[in-house]
Amino acid sequence: MTSTSLAPRRWWAIMPIVFITYSLAYLDRANYGFASAAGINRDLGISPGLSSLIGALFFLGYFFFQLPGAVYAERRSVRTLVFVSLVLWGGCAALTGVVTNIPSLMAIRFVLGVVEAAVMPAMLIFISNWFTKSERSRANTFLILGNPVTVLWMSVVSGYLVHAFGWRHMFIAEGAPAVLWAVCWWFLVRDKPAQVNWLSDEEKRALDASMRAEQAAIKPVRNYAEAFRTPAVMLLSAQYFCWSIGVYGFVLWLPSIVKNGSALGMVETGWLSALPYLAATIAMLAASWASDKLDNRRAFVWPFLLVGALAFAGSYALGSTHFWMSYALLVVAGAAMYAPYGPFFAIVPELLPKNVAGGAMALINSMGALGSFVGSYVVGYLNGATGSPAASYAFMSAALVAAVGLTLAVKPQRETAHGYAAPVHGK
Repeated sequence: MTSTSLAPRRWWAIMPIVFITYSLAYLDRANYGFASAAGINRDLGISPGLSSLIGALFFLGYFFFQLPGAVYAERRSVRTLVFVSLVLWGGCAALTGVVTNIPSLMAIRFVLGVVEAAVMPAMLIFISNWFTKSERSRANTFLILGNPVTVLWMSVVSGYLVHAFGWRHMFIAEGAPAVLWAVCWWFLVRDKPAQVNWLSDEEKRALDASMRAEQAAIKPVRNYAEAFRTPAVMLLSAQYFCWSIGVYGFVLWLPSIVKNGSALGMVETGWLSALPYLAATIAMLAASWASDKLDNRRAFVWPFLLVGALAFAGSYALGSTHFWMSYALLVVAGAAMYAPYGPFFAIVPELLPKNVAGGAMALINSMGALGSFVGSYVVGYLNGATGSPAASYAFMSAALVAAVGLTLAVKPQRETAHGYAAPVHGK
């Protein structure tokens, strides 16, 4: 039975929920860049160097709590974990709007990272419970589309909210939806197909048989320690660290780069900050569809990252005197950095069995969080220290070049006559 005939209603029942949930997570981590552009530093007396640290603190909390969350999601319940996370991160995000001093802001940013840490690995585990190998790149992309699509509309809405009400009301207004959505999540979601009543018994058996066949084709791995020592996991962890330097240096500070480079108002800054994410959405959908169609992951990861590196290098070469040409290259860089997410996160479940795949994805994502901390801190610091984004463009370009090399070093898998996978150089 082909994947297209395996209970197609799964896509309509699962993907909108997955998309909305991750969208809300991304909303509450990315809007700090708008507060920074709108005067939070002036209002609280934050220096440029400290501002970059506060913006990046989220990722330290995110780094430390990835693995515990993934282990709970894998062994207990994604549904329960995400419900609690939604309530807590919505509350933390709204509280950011009432802070009156720097220590409180720093604490809230760190705690926000802690309570959001488990969401990404938990959702990837959730997808692996519901979708087969030939569907997973597209399913992952619908999850991660919550990232660029959210920043797209958030950039416009936040620009208007800040312009009309100020940064405090923006945080409060954008934190409340996560708490409300937690109630919907609890009633709509079940961890596995066997637990729902909207699939027939025949559909459940067919899906289960397909999942079991996939697992039988993967070499057994006894525990997390063995999984974490595999060359692929180590390389992918290092790759995602470097990639995330570029992504989050870009995401967190794009509004400030646009506003400072153009002298535009917050509403216009919001619209310009949104355009790269529209391009990213289109690129992600195309890359994930092609990756599943051709059953190839690496070929839809490294070329895009190389394009992103070249776009940042071009922005660096242009300098600060050609804003619109540099901005066009930033649109290209944003789209190129986002395009590979679906294929990338389809790699691990094809290399490792279910008992360790979730933990491995959490390890990789935690290294991405560490890269995000480095990227958001260093980019913010360089922009403040030099008064220009040029140095940060060079930094992000170098990080993406390193990610390209590490991607090419990962050896994909093919099925052997013995029933499990072995390295192959073709994908």
